[in-house]
Amino acid sequence: MSYAALKLSNEPARGLIDRFGRRHSYLRVSLTDRCNLRCGYCMPPEGITVTPKPQLLDENEVVRVASVFVRMGVDKIRLTGGEPLVRKDLDAIVARLGALPGLSVLAMTSNGITLGERAASLRAAGLNALTISLDTLKRDRFLDITKRDKFDAVMEGIEAALAAGYAPVKINMVVMRGVNDDEIEDFVAWAQDRPLQIRFIEYMPFPGNHWHSAGVVGWNEIRERLETRWKLAPIAVHPSAVAKEFQLVGHQGSIGFVTSMTDSFCGTCNRLRLTSDGNLKTCLFSPAEQSLRDIMRAGGDDAALEAQIGRAVGLKQAAHAPMEELARLGNRAMIEIGG
Repeated sequence: MSYAALKLSNEPARGLIDRFGRRHSYLRVSLTDRCNLRCGYCMPPEGITVTPKPQLLDENEVVRVASVFVRMGVDKIRLTGGEPLVRKDLDAIVARLGALPGLSVLAMTSNGITLGERAASLRAAGLNALTISLDTLKRDRFLDITKRDKFDAVMEGIEAALAAGYAPVKINMVVMRGVNDDEIEDFVAWAQDRPLQIRFIEYMPFPGNHWHSAGVVGWNEIRERLETRWKLAPIAVHPSAVAKEFQLVGHQGSIGFVTSMTDSFCGTCNRLRLTSDGNLKTCLFSPAEQSLRDIMRAGGDDAALEAQIGRAVGLKQAAHAPMEELARLGNRAMIEIGG
């Protein structure tokens, strides 16, 4: 049976439907473009000019615009950054978003550095899914990739997440040929008997990250390597899921592949993105943005927000450009969009 055949049936269409019939039920909200790491694939070597705090969406604006999206059919929100844990009002945002009627999943992606002291309180506040970014299990390589000596803090954060009851805790590994692709099997061996899911992400082009096609390790190559040591059983997922997921047969752990480069999922995309300064992006790889912050600060009501959101979704393209072309197009750096 093919992997695609195991995708779960779609629910009846409703809400934010574009001209290609895709229903948008997943909103990724970047809370900040600040981060306490300096990973090269996310942040340009020269850094970025961080958004002044007054230009960021404040707590009330985040909750307001999120509530509009939920009323329009969004049932999953993921908080991203930058690093969302640097927001001092994160706990309050989580508590208020978690209480929104109609929201089924409130998730967060974090680098895990300060998660050790906050995983439990965030879960109590309403966070119910957690992904941690980790590209290496080697302390010296972690320093080389992130430019910060915080490996132990991240590992403590992962342990705290497991202890707090997030299951599975997802680990995002951006696989880069010649950088960390020699650790693919190490990650699976580390996770196999724990409630962890290792998600292998194909290296994607963004401004300043020096992307080149030779650096991409495709998901089929990774899968073939893993199948020499583990038996992989496909896991049924939602039709709009970004990852192809597999259970490690005989083990607790699982793996996933995010295949943006070699097998894009544009045709079933259900995601929208809100940048930390309040711009709506309908595609990760498109430079097109519409400001929702400006509508709110000009006194616009929720109907005005709904109209702008509807217009943006109506203009969403069928698919992004080929990757070699994307590498040449203007866009924000990944840290400015939200991971």
